[in-house]
Amino acid sequence: MVKKKILIIDDEENFCSILKMNLELKGDFEVGVVSDSRQSVAMVKKMKPDLILLDILMPGMGGFEVLKKLKDDNDISGIPVVMLTALSDETYRVKAQKLYDEEYLVKPIEAPELREKIIEIFKKRKQWPA
Repeated sequence: MVKKKILIIDDEENFCSILKMNLELKGDFEVGVVSDSRQSVAMVKKMKPDLILLDILMPGMGGFEVLKKLKDDNDISGIPVVMLTALSDETYRVKAQKLYDEEYLVKPIEAPELREKIIEIFKKRKQWPA
C-alpha cells in the first residue's frame, strides 16, 4: 500500500515532532509539518497531502483562517481537514463544522486513537483498504 501523506499545521514544534514520529511508526503515513501558519496553504499546494491536521490557536494566522483559505481554493478544497486543538468548547466545534472540517479532535489525544480516527476518515472516503 502506498503511504498516505499527512500534513500537520501547528506551531507547537515538540508536539509536532512526537506526533509525526507516532504516525510514521507503523509505516502507513508519511508526515510533513509546517509550524508557520502563514506558509501553510503554500505547503499544502506543494505537498498535496491526503489529510491535514490543523491547530486553531497559532500566531500569525489562526486555524479558522487557514481552514477558510484551504476550503476556498478549488485545487485543495477536497483535502479532509481534522481540527486538532486544545479548545474543547462547543462554539469552536460548530465554527469548524461551518467551515467544512472533517473531524474535530481535542488535545491531548493518544496516538492510537488519532491513528484510528484518521483511518476511519480514509475508509469513509474509500481511500483505505477494507
